[in-house]
Amino acid sequence: MAREELLAELNKSFGSLLDSVSGLSDEEMATVWYGEWSVNQILSHISGWHREMAKAFDRIAKGERPVPEDIDYGDFDSWNHGFAAGASDKDPVEVLAELKASQDAFAAAAGIVPEEKFEDGRAAYRIIHLTGIEHYAEHEPAIREWRKSQRI
Repeated sequence: MAREELLAELNKSFGSLLDSVSGLSDEEMATVWYGEWSVNQILSHISGWHREMAKAFDRIAKGERPVPEDIDYGDFDSWNHGFAAGASDKDPVEVLAELKASQDAFAAAAGIVPEEKFEDGRAAYRIIHLTGIEHYAEHEPAIREWRKSQRI
């Protein structure tokens, strides 16, 4: 799949994620229901991964390894916790603004990576799927299901 097709899929999936949280009140955004997380925390952790992987795209575009030698993303729980920390107390408007800005930065960074780096199995292909498309698809249905169960 070509980079532009992947970016279109990324943006479509992101639109579905945004739609899943549309109309939630500040209280609903801060309600803990996803393990120990609220919608604010879910969105903040997605923003954190966007920012982190935008840097990986920048490195790929420069011909470097996507991940520096001194960074280990293997402990997802620790990274996720760090990205979500303090998000329950944030203003949902701020959380959504950061989510949109981080996704814009992520997509822009992907847009400067050479086309051939998006071949199936290559790092850029995996990053756009795992950090974006599949990540949104992980959380969007859960949010919709929670809303349905709460009748909101």
